[in-house]
Amino acid sequence: MAGKRDYYEVLGIQKGATADEIKKAYRKLAVKYHPDRNPGDKEAEEKFKEATEAYEVLSDDQKRPLYDQYGFAGLDGMGGGGGGFNGGFGGSHAFHDFSDLFGGMGGGGFGDIFENIFGGGGGRSRRRSPDEPAQGQSLRYDLNIAFKDAVYGTKAEIKFQHDESCSVCRGTGAAAGSKRTTCTMCRGAGVVRQGGGFFSIQQTCPTCRGAGTMIEKPCSKCRGKGVETVTKKMTLTIPAGVDDGKRIAIPRMGDAGANGGPAGDLIVVLHVEPHEYFERDGQDLYCAVPVTFAQAALGVSLNITSLDGKQIEFKLPAGTSHGKLFKIKGEGVPYPGMSKKGDLYVKIIIQIPTKLNGEQKKLMEEFAKIENATTSPRCVPLSSLTN
Repeated sequence: MAGKRDYYEVLGIQKGATADEIKKAYRKLAVKYHPDRNPGDKEAEEKFKEATEAYEVLSDDQKRPLYDQYGFAGLDGMGGGGGGFNGGFGGSHAFHDFSDLFGGMGGGGFGDIFENIFGGGGGRSRRRSPDEPAQGQSLRYDLNIAFKDAVYGTKAEIKFQHDESCSVCRGTGAAAGSKRTTCTMCRGAGVVRQGGGFFSIQQTCPTCRGAGTMIEKPCSKCRGKGVETVTKKMTLTIPAGVDDGKRIAIPRMGDAGANGGPAGDLIVVLHVEPHEYFERDGQDLYCAVPVTFAQAALGVSLNITSLDGKQIEFKLPAGTSHGKLFKIKGEGVPYPGMSKKGDLYVKIIIQIPTKLNGEQKKLMEEFAKIENATTSPRCVPLSSLTN
């Protein structure tokens, strides 16, 4: 086994790695070194083979213990590792479902590529007819909105680009009177094979992109793509009470579908900017109000400005402690689609003066004498300090 690297070293993982860690490490390497991403790169192809061989062994419940105990010698006669990696994977559970390993990477991505390895992954994939309608891609638009607009709702103008069916060829990609001919590279199969011997890969034909046919004379405007990029402007209504990260779907405003297929959606993701004075928790708002020691001790009538600018008169009771929360009902965030609102919570912050003038100091000293507070206080339960 001279020249072969340790399988754990190949995948860049520890010997005690879990099945998920093994799968994640292999997926990363497979995507990086796959021949489709590195055409003609022999070094990348070898690294892809090496990573695939390592994954085939380490993901197998029978082969991995033998490899861990005996190394490559323990795999002799098992069709992998030290016994000669044959690339067939027929007896290994590791490659029974590439859609599981590379799930969520479809649409021409590596999920489709791996389903085509060694003959199409058991026939699960189906090549789409060039004339068959297909849904368009959905698009994402990130929109920043002010804190107050998220609470009370607003309207925002958005500008974005998407693909629409070509206005000349109506999405066919072909010039008037043109027809489709069989692809000369794949001869109508839509797929071609690369490599040979123990490692052969079937992949989408790069000439016809899997269609199996070619447009005889492409449309002069879209150059055969069937779509043209258009800039759109629209006014979006943002309802009251939306949260940060809220997604608003605008149907059929994504990219156009192929051959008359439905367009995708435009997904607007809202990002709520922080407020200088208010914080939000669900439908409730929170703010902090500073008061003096005397105001907290004697009580005071306060005027609090709400988020919408309204003046709210609030009576602070005498003897209020630092950090005390007071609830003002119905001055919070509206519930979506309802007239009901959450509450506003006011946190009292007692400001201790850092500098006293002569008269203030004299009065505080007199107060301290009357108070007769001990200079060696004992610890008490925290619950006894709450109002």
